[in-house]
Amino acid sequence: MKKILTSHLSPLASYLLAVAVAMLIFSSCGNHPNVPASSKAVKSLPAIFPDYCNVTVPCNIAPLNFMLPADDYEACVARFTTPDGQQQTYGNGVKVQIPESEWHEMLNASKGKRIKVEVWGQKEGEWLSFNPFEIRVAEQPIDEYVSYRLIEPSYVAWTYMEIDQRNVTSFEETQIFNNEITMNDKTIGQCINCHSYQNYKTDNMLFHVRLSNAGTVLVNDGKVSRVNMKRDYTISGGVYPAWHPTAKLIAFSTNRTRQGFHTLNPNKIEVYDEASDLILYDVTTDSVTVVSNDSTLLEVYPTWSPDGKYLYYCKSVPLPEEMHDKDIRSFYPYIQYNLYRRSFDLASHGFGEEELVYDAAAENKSATLPRVSPDGRYLLFARGQYGCFHIRHADGDIACISLSPLTADLLPLDGLNSEGFADSYPTWSSNGHWIMCSSRRGDGNFSRIYISYFNNGKVEKAFMLPQEDPEQNTFRLKCYNRPEFMVEPVRISVDEFSKVFDK
Repeated sequence: MKKILTSHLSPLASYLLAVAVAMLIFSSCGNHPNVPASSKAVKSLPAIFPDYCNVTVPCNIAPLNFMLPADDYEACVARFTTPDGQQQTYGNGVKVQIPESEWHEMLNASKGKRIKVEVWGQKEGEWLSFNPFEIRVAEQPIDEYVSYRLIEPSYVAWTYMEIDQRNVTSFEETQIFNNEITMNDKTIGQCINCHSYQNYKTDNMLFHVRLSNAGTVLVNDGKVSRVNMKRDYTISGGVYPAWHPTAKLIAFSTNRTRQGFHTLNPNKIEVYDEASDLILYDVTTDSVTVVSNDSTLLEVYPTWSPDGKYLYYCKSVPLPEEMHDKDIRSFYPYIQYNLYRRSFDLASHGFGEEELVYDAAAENKSATLPRVSPDGRYLLFARGQYGCFHIRHADGDIACISLSPLTADLLPLDGLNSEGFADSYPTWSSNGHWIMCSSRRGDGNFSRIYISYFNNGKVEKAFMLPQEDPEQNTFRLKCYNRPEFMVEPVRISVDEFSKVFDK
């Protein structure tokens, strides 16, 4: 270190320099505090938030910062020990926030192994030591980016919303689009949703804009346009999308969607379709063909197999005849969906006969939002008692079946699902080793992102997407909606997206 000469400084300058050096030393010690010299053992795991005790994480994830409850503790110290014996301590007040570079060094030293974590908490002046836990570091990385819509719980109305992308190896979050920049009629508002990408990449992607300045914003080989898929033979324009993995084709459901708001039901909102069909949109020719349009049933949430040879989707089961002429608001709790698929011929764009994949109704359940694993071996979906929007249903969970061989037996996903809270929007990472979902666990109101390690049909304990400040997960009063994995960021700016609304 270069020696600082203070003999020629004024008394005030010398004082300020001494204060600055003391603050620097204090700040450094605050982030790397000493382990308490003495403490009282507590025979339990620490009640840290988020709960990262004994989780399995990707080898490239951002620091798992956490905290002890501020109402119960005055301070927190955590010591991390890597398999090669290196140790580091962290703590600043009740929070443990780890510098990114030091965290990634620990991950690299622990790949395929475990990091030991010991936590001490100071309560009423006394230090308590908790049972240590482990953070298992998988050898498989996670996709570097995820995107999601940020929106209020929307019990009656919503205002501002945005679609953001996050680098999950760090804490960098940037905006893809927001609903204010192009809204030309604030009396009716503007909704943006259903962001979707082709094969995890962003040169071919889309998102919807509804109400004010409505249309589908489409990116085709990096070029932005706004399209309207409504035809005189379809219920609506495209709604829920699924890009074909290799071709310039997008499967959509077309929907006439409604909402109901409850006063006593704890689920608060009911989202249902009065009608829905399936269509195929050809990006190159701007043409729309009908895949399935049974007027007596509801068809929704298409998704492709990774080889593009099958289209999976959800379809409602026939209702008793006495309900056919009634208002759907009187019988929506009886609507249940099964999972189906049709073979697809890329050369002719033709579809084969419908094949039942999973009979949820036979178990008095409803299945929605199917997603096929990148290796084609497994099918994830959301499952609840009824309906097609389980992120609003407290009994909603994520389910998984094997496709190779095809079986109706559910794989155990206890590590991913929560008890008594809605879990929905499941999706796979591009390597198939990580499952991401949106969950209302914790408070029942705000959905946040949870990630689980998936290995040969086995699922590990889910962990919340880490944040630089662990309190951000509490104070950000937004729901994380439709989380999607990406192998690269969206590089088109908000302003560039907005220009298509001027045409």
